Amino acid sequence: MILSAVRGSAGVKIAAGFGGTALAITAVCVPFVAPGLKKHALPFIPATDIQLKNIKTALEKHGINRDLIDIGSGDGRITRMAAEMDKFPVSWGIEINRWLVYYSSVKSLLTGQSSSTRFFKSDLWKHNFDKYGNIVIFGVGPMMKDLEHKLFAEIDENTKIIACRFKFPNKTPIDTIGRGIDAVWVYDLNTVVTYKYNRQLKIAPGHPYL
Repeated sequence: MILSAVRGSAGVKIAAGFGGTALAITAVCVPFVAPGLKKHALPFIPATDIQLKNIKTALEKHGINRDLIDIGSGDGRITRMAAEMDKFPVSWGIEINRWLVYYSSVKSLLTGQSSSTRFFKSDLWKHNFDKYGNIVIFGVGPMMKDLEHKLFAEIDENTKIIACRFKFPNKTPIDTIGRGIDAVWVYDLNTVVTYKYNRQLKIAPGHPYL
């Protein structure tokens, strides 16, 4: 009976220990993951080295001398990479997760980039992107149609958009760099609109006869 009680007590302590550790891990991880569980939000998935290289190539080829913004900036690595290029007056990062904004801001301070980078918390759907000349977005499939509509309604004729992982569904890019999951697509207002034709009527969606 005494041995059983000891074992029972030890088991409770071990279980409590594991429970406490799990709770601590959850408390740390949830602020980073939770935004991705919301509809039309961007989960935090860090860019790979190949993706970063392709983005840098796209910015070198097509970027213009105006501010850049990374939509859903996560840990800030794309914003900081852009700041290192000395091509953009200020590199911005917009992020809905306040903990990632804090992390990115501190990281930029420690790397000496606080004067050339800015991070802020905001909902991308409520922010206007008309002042930026360069826009980088790591989107998710279901949001790209709505994001395409929003961005192309706000940008001017010189703005360049670099889409990563998922391309816009109704636009043909002016350039594609890389392939597969690491591909990035470059767009601007000269981008060709791609219509999906009705197979029987041979006319585009939205036509007055439809």
